[in-house]
Amino acid sequence: MGKTYERIDGRLRSFIEAHPLFFTATAPLSGDGTVNLSPKGLRGSFAILDELTVAYLDFAGSNAETVAHLRENGRITLMWCAFQGPPNIVRVHGRGEPVFRDDPRFKELLSRFPDIDPTAHGLRAIVVVTAEQVRDSCGYAVPYMAYEGDRELHGKRFAREDDASLSEYFTKKDHIATSLDGLPGLPLPLPPSTI
Repeated sequence: MGKTYERIDGRLRSFIEAHPLFFTATAPLSGDGTVNLSPKGLRGSFAILDELTVAYLDFAGSNAETVAHLRENGRITLMWCAFQGPPNIVRVHGRGEPVFRDDPRFKELLSRFPDIDPTAHGLRAIVVVTAEQVRDSCGYAVPYMAYEGDRELHGKRFAREDDASLSEYFTKKDHIATSLDGLPGLPLPLPPSTI
């Protein structure tokens, strides 16, 4: 049923790249901390950098749990489900790092996402994940669902923000600079955009 892969290539890479939705799971080291599970989408916001490294754009939202957990311990799992075609679930277990806008690597990493305009979405960071284990499983119980397109609401909401207003928006939110469990989240004020 399930199989472990040494790298993300071939059929596995094609499967991941074909899916417009994936999920991220992270947790703090504390046993009573809050486990976070987030859906991620928007076409063009995910990239496979090499056979063991993937990245996605971290856009504006109401919290920064993934960023906080990665800053504390780096553990992350990404998951894709086949909602059409043959059943399959793919998980990438690994170590993640948020690369913030003032990091010297940011501009080069951003060039790996040519199919999306990140300025319309309040780009906060790029999350880079190095795979430690890549597995698939059957997915027999995953329902059929159809992808109709990306929602336009996120872009419409954050396209009107500049660096100053976006930073102000983040500062007003309870769980952007600090996670639900009190861990350091997104560094504020937000560094100026280099894009």
